Amino acid sequence: MDTIRVLQSINFDDSILDTFERKQETTKVLVVESNRLNEKENRFEDDWTIERKREIVNHFKSNITCGGAVIVAEQGSKVLGFAVIEAETFGERSTYRELSYMHTSLPYRGMGIGRRLFVKAKDIAKQLGVKKLYIGAHPSVETQRFYKEMGCMIAKEMNHEIYERETRDIQLEITL
Repeated sequence: MDTIRVLQSINFDDSILDTFERKQETTKVLVVESNRLNEKENRFEDDWTIERKREIVNHFKSNITCGGAVIVAEQGSKVLGFAVIEAETFGERSTYRELSYMHTSLPYRGMGIGRRLFVKAKDIAKQLGVKKLYIGAHPSVETQRFYKEMGCMIAKEMNHEIYERETRDIQLEITL
């Protein structure tokens, strides 16, 4: 049985994501054209090196230290999925926090882990006083379907710094 928990301290090993499989093969994406989402063919693959995984773990630690949250789905000591709520608020009325990472390891996709992580992330964000989560979401049709099913919509306020990190991502939000 897997468990979902919030990491409460930075006392965890830098190797916690070493066995995590980020791999995602994309064949179709959604793109914003004339304020509408349109489906297009686009083939590419995402994967993380060990070095990238270690960078993300370091980000976990700095984010927790600054007042953000890291939520993990685990089975024993194996991380099956994780979500990260950033510490900084932004937006015209400082109502947003970014959900910067939301991933389930390849062998565990389709088992409801992502849904459970997302629900937990919303609960934690509410506890942090957040009104909306902002997501620069992967453009793949499958990822966009997930976020739509979770109730997300195109962001009303664009965060240009987040957009510039990956201009293919669809900028989404969810009101809590």
